[in-house]
Formats: sequence, structure tokens, C-alpha cells
Amino acid sequence: MPEEVPSRRVVLTIAGLDPSGGAGIVADIKTISAFGCFPAAAITSITFQNTTGVFGAEHQTASSLRSQIEPIISDFHVSGAKTGMLPTPEIIREVIRMFSETELPAPVVDPVMVSTSGHDLIGTEAADLLKGSLLRVARIVTPNIPEAERLSGIAIKSHTDMRAAAEVIKELGPAAVLVKGGHRVSSLDDAVDVLLNERGEFVEFRDDYVDVGEVHGSGCTLSAAIASCLALGMSVEDGVRQAKKYVTDRIRALQKLPRSGHGARPL
Repeated sequence: MPEEVPSRRVVLTIAGLDPSGGAGIVADIKTISAFGCFPAAAITSITFQNTTGVFGAEHQTASSLRSQIEPIISDFHVSGAKTGMLPTPEIIREVIRMFSETELPAPVVDPVMVSTSGHDLIGTEAADLLKGSLLRVARIVTPNIPEAERLSGIAIKSHTDMRAAAEVIKELGPAAVLVKGGHRVSSLDDAVDVLLNERGEFVEFRDDYVDVGEVHGSGCTLSAAIASCLALGMSVEDGVRQAKKYVTDRIRALQKLPRSGHGARPL
């Protein structure tokens, strides 16, 4: 039987590599470690980027991804999992197979589609496959406003729209949906995340909007934090609450820190 790392829950992240360390696998590893869990990682794409933008990428093959994951699950008991950048249909199909055919826990799906700098990270066919198939294996999906609009087909201008989009996305198969309000809705001064939980109930997480400019890696950090909380045995609602607090605290901390890089600020 696989052996778990003593006293630490293993959390697997399946995502892209941001060499500048602000987002993707590196951000996930930092976050998982911060929650006291043991990070394991499988890379879907090696991107060429920094805080100012994405300049290209070399995507992994489906067989390469499987070859990364199989030794992990044969050695460790994985208690939590998340997905980030899944750039090709082949990668998405392989991820679906891995979660369907193994004992990996249902993942937190961060539907990464566009970078902070506006670079499209996923093609149309891959986006359709994510929407039509991957969400069926998700414990929770965590779209931001633009991603929720793309997944639901609803233009989001209010908190009511966020709820409507969450309902449409939940019909695609995930157990729960968190529509993140960090991109700000209308002229509201607060940041509201809307959770539609497994029981079909809405829960709002409301906080003051912290304006530090563009932030790099907040979505990766949040989804990794939720995966860590679920690995530690929290409910989806409690996990989202703790993860949101963690990200908000990190954003507030940026107000006191010197700027890193010349673009969006990494957490």
C-alpha cells in the first residue's frame, strides 16, 4: 500500500511552470507548504513568462504527464489535488482519465484560461473539453469573473449575475462552484466571492477590496490553498473561508513590501 509522508498530507498540483515563481506550480508549492502539507507536482506546460507577460510555452505530452503522476500515486497516499493550466485537449483527457481510473481525490479545478497579462493559455477545443468533461470530476471549480462568463455564457455585472453563472456552471458537473469577485463587479467597493456548495446553497464571502494594482498568481494560490484545506479534512465551505483569508492576508501584505518585478505583483 502507498505510504503517506508521516504527519503531512500530500497535495498534488497538476499545472504549468511559471519560471518567475509568481504563479503556477511554484505558487502552488509555496502555498501547499504554508498550510503544512507536502506538495507533489506534475507539470503540464513550461511557460516563458515574468510579471510583465507570457512570451510562449512548450506543452507536455499526455504520456509525459501520466509518467509524472504514476510514480507519485504509487508511492504516496494523495489527500488533496488541484489542476491549473491544462493547455491541450490531450492533456485534459489524460487528467480526466487519471482522476477517473485511480484513487486520486476529486480535484479543485482552477479553470486557467487567460493570464493576468491577457495571454490566452488554452485553445478553443481544450476550453470546450474542460467545460464539457473535466468539470464532471471536480470537487470544486474556482473561476474568476472572465472565466465564469466564458463557462456560463452570462455577462456578469452584479452579484446576482455571479449567482446565476454559478448555477449554470454547477450544471456542468462539479460538486461545488466558487465564482471569485476579485475582478470587481460593477462599482461595488467590496470583494465578494460566491460559493454554490454541494447542497445547492449559496454562501457569500465578503471582504474589503484591497487595491494594490494587478496581482500575479492569486488564483493559483487560492485553489492550492483550498486543495490543502480539503486534504486536511475541512469542508468545502470552511476550506474556501480559510483559503480566502490566506490570499487576502497575502494581498494586504503587498502594501508593506517593496515591488518585485516590473509588472503585476506576485503574492
